[in-house]
Amino acid sequence: MQIDRRGLIAGSVASAAALAGMAVAAPLAAQGLQGLDAAQLGVRPGAPDDQTARLQRAIDRAARAQAPLWLPPGVYRAGDLKLSAGTQLIGVRGATRLVLTHGPALMSAHGAAAITLQGLTLEGGDIALPQGSGLVHLVAGKAVRIADCTLTGAGGNAVLLAQCDGDVSRNTILGAADNALFCTDSRGLVVSANTIRNSGNGGIRIFQSEKRHDGSIVADNTIEDTQARAGGSGQNGNGVNVYRAADVIVRNNVIRRAAFTAVRGNAAHNIQILGNHCFALKETAMYSEFDFEGAVIANNFIDTAENGIAVANFNEGGRLAIVSGNLIRNVGVRRPDNPPEGAGLGIAVEAETAVTGNVIEVAPSAGIQVGWGPYLRNVTVAGNVIRDAGYGIRVSVVKGVGDATISGNVIAGARLGAVVGMEWHKAVTGDLAKDGAARYPHLTVTNNQVR
Repeated sequence: MQIDRRGLIAGSVASAAALAGMAVAAPLAAQGLQGLDAAQLGVRPGAPDDQTARLQRAIDRAARAQAPLWLPPGVYRAGDLKLSAGTQLIGVRGATRLVLTHGPALMSAHGAAAITLQGLTLEGGDIALPQGSGLVHLVAGKAVRIADCTLTGAGGNAVLLAQCDGDVSRNTILGAADNALFCTDSRGLVVSANTIRNSGNGGIRIFQSEKRHDGSIVADNTIEDTQARAGGSGQNGNGVNVYRAADVIVRNNVIRRAAFTAVRGNAAHNIQILGNHCFALKETAMYSEFDFEGAVIANNFIDTAENGIAVANFNEGGRLAIVSGNLIRNVGVRRPDNPPEGAGLGIAVEAETAVTGNVIEVAPSAGIQVGWGPYLRNVTVAGNVIRDAGYGIRVSVVKGVGDATISGNVIAGARLGAVVGMEWHKAVTGDLAKDGAARYPHLTVTNNQVR
């Protein structure tokens, strides 16, 4: 019998390749997983060269087959990958790394439904991205899911979602030059349990291009060290920023060391800000401001900020709120004896607002500010505890202001008076908790305990 040497070699190579394929595929089958293995489709884990073309072919093939594409551990250098409907990219957490080489984004999609990114490390390498772009950039996507991924060094936004719905959960986003997560014109996104650190201008932004329903839920995230590299007076430097988006819930987040605010709602109707833990803010910890109607700010913990909570801008239409059950301490403490103008306030409100059951300790300017100049209407302040403040409660008595009731509060250690009438910055009454408010028919001051 004669043996064809070349045939033997070819057969041996084919057998080896088949065995290698089985070795790679075996873990998927062993785990009961289905899908395509990128390594079997020509993608080379750990290759030093750019693998954009190979990855794109593998992504397209898996999407056509409606199957997940598994990326084994290793480094994949690529850029400008296009994701079509049904794309599912799945890696090994901490071991599958996609590194940006070029393009306006590492990966993007437009009008593609049911995209899943899971278990991937996506590295931007601090390469500058175009203005308004994201390392992951998805537009008009339904049922988007980004989970258990790590995104580092994005040279712009780490994730930008426009006109999307879905779930962004359990990701770690570090060092984004602009925002960690920018969601615009969303439709009921769930953004939960993410860890975000060292963002250049914002942690999580929920924006609408015009005032309308959004319905997103931002919950259980940890957001730390948010900067404001682009400057401004509050549009940057916030842990969570909700703008024009109605019916958004921001709950149970831990937000520390922001250049401006922990949670800022701007022209955001029916916002709920609930149960957040906020520490070391360089401006007001929580805002509901400008043209909004409806805000519930309840059961939050705020420690160390320029101010605690502001429900503001009645002059711009801002009204209708509940501020309840919050614990606020150490506001304005960077300069406790002479805080900057406007700093050192525990809570400030203006119109159609109930302020109930809050505890405020150490507020050098005032525990609670009721109204500002002519901007006061239909406010009740009841059952709060205020300790160690400049004014306990200061209330506007400018001619023509609306009604306010201040009742049943416990005020201890208010150095400038427990309840004092103000004309803007100027105190114009004695302590109304002692002297009564008969001169001011718009005011009811009753049953407050002063120590």
